[in-house]
Parts: sequence; structure tokens; C-alpha cells
Amino acid sequence: MCNDCGRQFLTKRRKQNLQKVLWKKYVWERQTVKQLATRYGKSERWIRQQLDEFPVKKKSVRPCDVVIVADMTFVKRTFGVCVFRSPHLKKNLDWKMALTETANVYHELRWQIERQGFEIQAAVIDGRPGIIDVFWDVPVQMCHFHQIAIMTRYLTARPKLTAGQMLRHIALMIPQSNEDGINRLLADWYKQWHNFLKEKTYNPITRRWFYTHKRLRSAYRSICRNLPTLYAYQKYPELKIPNTTNSLDGTFSHLKDMLRIHRGLNKRKKLKMIDEILSK
Repeated sequence: MCNDCGRQFLTKRRKQNLQKVLWKKYVWERQTVKQLATRYGKSERWIRQQLDEFPVKKKSVRPCDVVIVADMTFVKRTFGVCVFRSPHLKKNLDWKMALTETANVYHELRWQIERQGFEIQAAVIDGRPGIIDVFWDVPVQMCHFHQIAIMTRYLTARPKLTAGQMLRHIALMIPQSNEDGINRLLADWYKQWHNFLKEKTYNPITRRWFYTHKRLRSAYRSICRNLPTLYAYQKYPELKIPNTTNSLDGTFSHLKDMLRIHRGLNKRKKLKMIDEILSK
């Protein structure tokens, strides 16, 4: 307060510091707007205004050669976030909001981090079609967990057919085996069941023939298609490539848990929270 005129004023730095404290307690200490209003003796409207005005900045990571884990998760049905993470640095390098998961999103994100100075040495992906082409010039590792999940989706966790049981058993051996071992097992399996896979059934309504065991064929085709990328971590041991996307899956789980605390957020504030959490 000015002693001459009696005018009261507040320094900008003090206001910014208060906004930073409120934002930290709101996001990381899981305080609600009502709790913050009670604690600081302010109205809920004033607290919301301070939270809206607080600027969230992405924390930069020093550029270097990196092995990345790339994946996308949807925080709402209307939009998702695609993240490139370095499991060795334990940092999220960059991320991008998108409505759908397409190769273009990964292309743009790769361009962004390379523009910052990062050099991608290898990439770990979940096997979504088209994504492997984004990293055509570096070793690509297919996540073992996602490959087994794909096989389970086609065969179920408890296949009834003997051929399905044997193929699922081969899939479960992926983390403990190598490319040559799985290749031999698949060759032996196909030699035993190739006639079974070719069986067809006639549909009297459409008057067409279709493969009787379509899901079994899809499971076999999936593991054969992804086999060259399942063991990149063994082909390039010097890069120390992880064989799963677990590093990023844990980040996504933490992100959704933090967002779930503050239900009903508008999109603008939710995006700010995502930037804050992923920058940590």
C-alpha cells in the first residue's frame, strides 16, 4: 500500500507464484476447487480463474540420440494423445493431440522431435498398420505384449480347437525365444495344420464359399507378418531396445488416473493438465 495515496496493489510475481502453487496443488496434490477455495478463503470462481490463467509450458529435454517408444491413447472418445517417450531417459520427448490414430500423426510428431535435434536410433511400436512405415529407416521393435494380445483377440484366452491351442502356446513363448526358434515352431505348426486352414464352408444364402477357420488364419498371418520386428532388440543389443511399450503404458495409466480425479473438465483445461503431467 502506498503511504502517500493509500493505493493498494499486488506485484505480478506474487500473483504468478500463487497461481503456480494453486495449480500444483490442483494437479499433483489432487485438491479440488472447493478445497482450495476453503483453504485460501477465496470463492470457487476466483480459484477457477487463477487455474485458467496459469500458463503451462512444456519442459524441454536436451537433444541427443534416443530409442523411442511410440504409442497413442484416448483420454476421451473425441480425442487422444500420441506420445514419443525415451525409456532410457525416462522422459516424454514430445506429444500431439489428435482425433484419430493415423500414420500422419506419427509422421508429424517424428518431424517435431527431429526438428528439436533428436536423432531416432530405434522405435518400439504396438503394431498398428501403417505405423512401421513411419520408422522405415531405423530398427523397429514390435511390442511383445501387444502381439500376444492380438493373438488372444483372435484365438481367445482358451481356444477350443487343438490348432488354436498350439498356436497360442507358440505366441506365449515369444518373450523367452528368438526369431529362429519361433520360425521353426511356426513352420512345424503350419506343416501339421495347413490342410485344416484351407477348409471351406458353403453359405447356401449367399451361394459363396468362405474359410471355416478365419480367425485362426488371421492369428497365424499376424504373427508371421510381425515376426521380423519381434526380435529387433536381439539384433541390435548395443541400442538396448526394450521389447515392450510398458514404459509408455505406465505413463498412460498414470495420466488417466490423474485426469479421472477432476471429472467434468472442459477440453481446454484438460489439455493443460495433459501437458503438465506429461512434462513431469
